[in-house]
Amino acid sequence: MARKAIAPTREMVSVECAYCQGSGKDPFKLLSPLSACGVCGGKGQVQVEVPYVPCAFCSGTGIHPRSRLTCTACMGKGVIHVEEPTTTCPTCGGLGMDPTGDLRLPCTTCGGAGVVPA
Repeated sequence: MARKAIAPTREMVSVECAYCQGSGKDPFKLLSPLSACGVCGGKGQVQVEVPYVPCAFCSGTGIHPRSRLTCTACMGKGVIHVEEPTTTCPTCGGLGMDPTGDLRLPCTTCGGAGVVPA
């Protein structure tokens, strides 16, 4: 009989939703002032894996820097899981932005975190 591999457990913690700032409501009231936040589903909290760093691409706001959409790097959570220890991303210099000048895209090396494993 084949044995199933057991996945290592990941420590998850609950943090305030960056996109709605914990209100649980859509911060831009696109559909209605009563619409639930698309990131946290109206809970005001999101689950993230530790360790994590603030998203450099959106500066931890969860909002894409050039629109009212959720950040494409952190998916609106405001933080990105990283493997420690870390060092500043050599490609973007820690900004989390695509170094080619396209400010709509996160850095492909660090995924928008601004840091990479050391």
